[in-house]
This record gives sequence, C-alpha cells and structure tokens, in this order.
Amino acid sequence: MMIKNEKEIIKLIEEDEWMMEIIRAAKELHLPDWWICAGFVRSKIWDTLHGFQERTAIPDVDVIYFDRSNMSELEEKKLERKLKEQFPNIPWSVKNQARMHTVNKLPPYLSSVDAISKFPETATALGVKIDDNEQLILTAPCGIEDVMNLQLKPTPHFAQSNDLKAIYEERIEKKNWKSIWKEIEVHHISLKA
Repeated sequence: MMIKNEKEIIKLIEEDEWMMEIIRAAKELHLPDWWICAGFVRSKIWDTLHGFQERTAIPDVDVIYFDRSNMSELEEKKLERKLKEQFPNIPWSVKNQARMHTVNKLPPYLSSVDAISKFPETATALGVKIDDNEQLILTAPCGIEDVMNLQLKPTPHFAQSNDLKAIYEERIEKKNWKSIWKEIEVHHISLKA
C-alpha cells in the first residue's frame, strides 16, 4: 500500500482503534502542548507500507508535553502511573520536554514540536494528538517525505555535530530497524575529523 500525504497518515491512524484509544487516554491527562510521538507513529506507517497484517511491537508509547511550571521527574512518573491504571499492558513513557533538554545536553526547547524537530531521525520526528473537536492532528517538523519513502535519515539537528552523529549511528545499530522493515533505506553519516 502507498501513503501519499498527511491526510492518508491521519486516516490510517483514525481507523486504528487501538491507536485511537491510546491517544484518547493521553488526551484525558489534559497536559499542555501534548503529543504521542516517535515510534508510535512511524511504526504504523512502516508496518502499513510493508503490508504487515500484525502490528510491530513498540518498546514504548512516548507521551510528551511542555510545562515549565512543573519540571519534576516525579510528576512524569505520576502521569505514567495514571495511564498504566487505564492500560496496564502499554509501555508508557511520559516526558516533559521543558525538562528534557537538560537530559539531552541541549539549549532549552521552545515547545514540544521544537523538541520533536530535534529527535535523531526524520522518520521518528512525528507526533499525533486529538484537539478539542476530536480531530486528529499530525505534526511533522522535519516533513513526512522520509517516513513515507522508507528513508532513515538524521534530522538536521542530528547532522550538525560529531557527538550527535555518533548517537544517530549508535541508535541505527542498536534499534536494528532494517531487520524489522526490510524495505527501509538507512542513510549513514560520516563523522568529520
């Protein structure tokens, strides 16, 4: 199956009851600037493009939000527990992006979408959420072309320094996505001397 545009990605997710239940559960937390991002979205697209009948297991469901008023890691754990009460079999991960720049040793993020734009891979720099009118929204600060064309490339942010390039290359090796999705094309980046 081909996916040609953002509308088709949104339709694909809207037709997936399991994904929509998870998105609705995250919405119930009423978090500021929240998204479910990364592999949750990418895996659905790549599974579909590969014609998989069964969903690929994902290591975690990344819920992110942006709240400078409470940057406690304990708050994130409390939110994860709330989600686990509803869906105990989901590997929830909740992270406040107002705090995560310190973990990633970067300048402060401006918003959740700014944080997504600084994820390692363009195909993973995706997020979804439901607005107050129950409309599904997709954010793709690095575009959707790479994920739709099965291209695994670094985001512009990760292509700019040797330290980040090394992290990108380590992730490619560790995650071994090519063993799951055979059709993807992995773009390696060389370190500058």
